[in-house]
Amino acid sequence: MSEAALPVTLAPPAAPRGLPALVVFAGVWLLLMLGIALLADVVSPYGYTALDLRNRLSPPIGFGGVAPHPLGTDELGRDVLSRLVYSIRMSLLIAFGATIIGAVIGTTLGFLAAHCRGVVDQVVLALVDFSASLPFLILALSVLAFFGNSLTLFVCLLGLHAWERYARIARGLAVSAGAQGYAAAVRQLGASPWRVYGRHVLPNIASTLIVSMTLAFPEIILLESGLSFLGLGVQPPETSLGSMVGYGREYLTRAPWILLSPAAVIVLTTFSVSVLGDWLRDRLDPTLR
Repeated sequence: MSEAALPVTLAPPAAPRGLPALVVFAGVWLLLMLGIALLADVVSPYGYTALDLRNRLSPPIGFGGVAPHPLGTDELGRDVLSRLVYSIRMSLLIAFGATIIGAVIGTTLGFLAAHCRGVVDQVVLALVDFSASLPFLILALSVLAFFGNSLTLFVCLLGLHAWERYARIARGLAVSAGAQGYAAAVRQLGASPWRVYGRHVLPNIASTLIVSMTLAFPEIILLESGLSFLGLGVQPPETSLGSMVGYGREYLTRAPWILLSPAAVIVLTTFSVSVLGDWLRDRLDPTLR
């Protein structure tokens, strides 16, 4: 039989690749956390300050606990599940708000330095070096001790954490974009600086900024936890994941469920943000399309 008469076998078309399992898990978990934060008043079985003195230090269900308190109670009889729900709302508000504030400030100053150059560039770089050399925890302790604590001040203060990271990235990539020529070409066509940086430069560096935000997000949660542990974070009667962890430290041997629930939420949330940030970086990077 000649080669021309041999039957030709066509390979079946490759099946479309779906989302990785970790990305699906991260997306579902973050959507769950956002849903809980938005509907905390609906999904919480009790108020986070409601007391049940008859069931103080009640363990979770399955460990000898009672049905009305599935995750147990603390030493005042407050429901751990209810406090966890409201803590998720507070911690996400602080973390997302502070991350966005830091990204906006750093990116804006980085673009300003790249556009103006000269004295403005030197001033921005000096501020970046000064901020990077200053221990942020000491600065936060000083500001909160001197001005007192409020939620707005606390979020804005945490927003200054790692802004220099965004400024360096934005400045360096904006200068690189100018060297590549496409930004200059758009500028010569009459585009305003807002359009050049907003429509052409920013989309090309968005993937790097997203990765930086995913790195800053868990750092801010941990920083909030540390400040709450020291008594300078979220103040009672408000509650957050960090304050629950700091509060549960005193009952680690007698009632570990007070600490374990918020600690598990912190770990899973920061892990999910990192996984989703990696995936978005690959999807948004124009060089990988």
